Amino acid sequence: MSISSSLNAGVAGLQTNAQRLASISDNIANSSTFGYKRVETDFESMVLSGGGGSYAAGGVRANTQRLIDERGTLVSTSNATDLAVRGGGMLPVAQAAQVQTAGADAPMFLTTTGSFRTDSEGYLTSQSGLVLMGWPAATDGSIPPYPRDTADGLEPVRINTGQLAGNPTTAMSLGINLPATSTEADSAGAIEQISVEYFDNLGTSQSVNITFEPDVPALPGDPATNTWTMRMYDSTDPSVIIGQYELEFTDARVGGGSLADVTPSTTVPAGGSAPYDDTTGLLTINVAAGPIEIDIGALGDTEGLSQLSYNFAPISVTKDGSAIGNFVGVDVDANGFVRASFDTGEVRTIYQVPLINVPNPNGLQAFDSQTYTPTRQSGSFFLWDAGDGPTGDIVSFAREESTTDVAGELTDMIKTQRAYSSSAKVIQTVDEMLQETTNIKR
Repeated sequence: MSISSSLNAGVAGLQTNAQRLASISDNIANSSTFGYKRVETDFESMVLSGGGGSYAAGGVRANTQRLIDERGTLVSTSNATDLAVRGGGMLPVAQAAQVQTAGADAPMFLTTTGSFRTDSEGYLTSQSGLVLMGWPAATDGSIPPYPRDTADGLEPVRINTGQLAGNPTTAMSLGINLPATSTEADSAGAIEQISVEYFDNLGTSQSVNITFEPDVPALPGDPATNTWTMRMYDSTDPSVIIGQYELEFTDARVGGGSLADVTPSTTVPAGGSAPYDDTTGLLTINVAAGPIEIDIGALGDTEGLSQLSYNFAPISVTKDGSAIGNFVGVDVDANGFVRASFDTGEVRTIYQVPLINVPNPNGLQAFDSQTYTPTRQSGSFFLWDAGDGPTGDIVSFAREESTTDVAGELTDMIKTQRAYSSSAKVIQTVDEMLQETTNIKR
């Protein structure tokens, strides 16, 4: 009994060490594979004898586990859509072949890194055939609410490289100084004017033309009025006033030169000018393309319109919106927002890539190309915004290296080789002892 159990233990030693050598060879072979998670083989003893009497060797068995929760070193690259996860969480991807047949219904896989580039159909695809997945953005760039415990809202990220984009102007800010001397009694009362470009709904360049007319005292020696009339015109119909306001500035020691009062005209345009908010400094005009909100500065604030003893000076005049531009590139930020850039400087959010977390990453089922799927052992998955909850952030221009430590694997290989040889020696010894037992019968 003991001799045969020794033989069984020796055979088990051969089998388990062969299994360990297989995991070591896999690790070494993938030491340069981006995103590879090393496999670890552990041994555990088997006990057959219950104590007392003769001893029977139980042998050994091996348990192999892929350590998916280990993270490799991040290395920089030159491609904006080379992505890696720094911290917890994994990227959602799909197999390119399944995207071709199932589209948005392609099964979801998980990975921690990938080098994605647009293919012939615009999908962000890696060389191993993985397509990045994300939530599509609405037309205004916002991400609608999607379910977080299912992959139903995810779609393959598809980039339209021939896309044109324009953005209508909806807001302006006027930081302009009006000369204080123009409201004095001996002033010529010159009207100051400025034209501020805006873009309509089709990306066409238009302008809001603004005039500032000083209120000059009627009699010599009268004090300065510190008052101006601001009129606004749309370039699509320059003859029509779209907004008229009386601006009064203070000459007090505190806050001198800032707005003291803004009074909208009650008759111009028809129905009266839009109200002015003295707290926010905002008023709204209606051009042919729609409303535009204009910031002229709050009362007492010198960041907007001011009246100081200086020349007429457009100090800071800004606007949003852009003309029609051509697509020039795409990038992914730390929070997973996929942004398309255009040659006009316009940047649009087109997708958001979530990070997926499971309670037990080592329980995921491994597949080719460093991809994984959730299982009962891994627990149910949840889709997080990158950087929230237990997830890290997404790093572009980066790849995650293999978690294999070649030096450690070579050391384990030597130990495994010796253990295998020792088990073989046990089998050889048992064979010789059995041969002796056979010779006794002779």
